[in-house]
Amino acid sequence: MFDALPSLHQRARGDLTLRFKRRGEASVLADLRQDGCLKARFPRCGARIEVVTLNSSGGVAGGDWLRSTIHLEGGTAATIAGQAAERFYRALPHDPPAQVRTEATLESGSLLEWLPQEAILFDRCALDRRLSVDMAADAGFLGVEALVFGRAAMGERVREARLSDTIAIRRDGHLILHDAIRLYGAVAATMAQAAVAGGQAASATIVYVAPDAAARLDAVRAALADAPAECGASTWRDMLVVRMLARDGAFLRAAIVAGLAPLRDGRPLPRVWML
Repeated sequence: MFDALPSLHQRARGDLTLRFKRRGEASVLADLRQDGCLKARFPRCGARIEVVTLNSSGGVAGGDWLRSTIHLEGGTAATIAGQAAERFYRALPHDPPAQVRTEATLESGSLLEWLPQEAILFDRCALDRRLSVDMAADAGFLGVEALVFGRAAMGERVREARLSDTIAIRRDGHLILHDAIRLYGAVAATMAQAAVAGGQAASATIVYVAPDAAARLDAVRAALADAPAECGASTWRDMLVVRMLARDGAFLRAAIVAGLAPLRDGRPLPRVWML
C-alpha cells in the first residue's frame, strides 16, 4: 500500500494540536499548535468550547500529510467541526495515498463531539484516513465520518480509487470499535454490489459512546424513519452506531443532520454545517 514511488511534486503538510482544560464552569483552550495548512478557529467558548478547523491548502492530493491531535482534560467539553466538506483529488499513479490522521484523548468526565463535514472523493483519488479515540470509562464521544463518491450534481462518478478509512475507539484501555473500509481499484463496480452499497454513492457512520447510549436508540431510529437514506442503528456496551447509505451527498447530509439531533439533545449544529 505504501510502496509507491515518492512524488516529485510539492505536497501539503499540516499538523494541528489542540488541548482543552477546565476553568471554573468553562472549557477553555490550554494549548494550540498550528503547523502548515491546518488551522483552528474558536467562534464560541463557554461550558462547551466550539472549534472550527480548516485546511488552507484548498483540498487534499496524493502524498499530502495531515495530522490533528486533540486532548480533553477532565471535565471539559468540546465540539470540533470542519469549515467545509474536504475534497480529495485525483492522485497520480505513483503517488502514495494522502494520509489523514486524527488522534483524540478524552480524560475522565470529558465530552468530545467530532463533526467534520463530508469527504468528497474524486475519481482515482488515494486516501488513507484514520480516526483514533482513546477515552476514559466515564468520558463521552460523538463522532461522524462521511464519504461522498463524486458530486452527483456535477455529473461526477468515482470509477477507481485507493481508499482506506478506519475508526478505532478504545474505552478504559479496551478496544470497543475497529471499523475499517477498504476499497481499491474498480470502486464503482464494488459499490454497485448489493452486499456493499447497492449502487449508492454516499455513506456515513455515526458513533456515540456514553453510558446512556442504549437509552437513546429508540429516539435515533425515530428521527431516521423518514430520512432520505438507508439507515440502520444498533447499540451494545454503551455504544450506539448508525450506518447510512444515500444516493448523493445532499441526501446523506439530510440524514446525518436528522441522526445527530437526538444525540445532541436538539442543539443546533455548528453554523458551518448550515452554510
